Amino acid sequence: MSEWTTQQLQAFATADDMHVSPFYEDGKTYGTPTWIWSVVVDGHLYVRAWNGQQSRWYQSAKTQGAGRIHLADQDFDVAYVPVTTDDQLTAAISQAYETKYAGSPYLPPMVAAGPISATVRLDPLSAE
Repeated sequence: MSEWTTQQLQAFATADDMHVSPFYEDGKTYGTPTWIWSVVVDGHLYVRAWNGQQSRWYQSAKTQGAGRIHLADQDFDVAYVPVTTDDQLTAAISQAYETKYAGSPYLPPMVAAGPISATVRLDPLSAE
């Protein structure tokens, strides 16, 4: 597994242009880009599905496990890794959302049970 560079993580921490595109069922074709919020916690990039586990992009990401993201004006091939329940990590990710998106009327749902249950870590598939 590759890791994000320090420079990439710094850019990701402030960028607000994330689009996720997990593969379709064929495992080759990128899905329709979906705009989504992202946060960086402890050197990892995370996203949550607004509609929880029923979200179409989340279901594709969980099933296919890979695809592409667009963030900080660049495209990256990634592995989509569902995050298992870990109270400390969940709290840290929620805090990152609260810090990055403070004041947004869309924030409260992103730190609620549905989206929390659909948290995904994005790992680069190759060094960029």
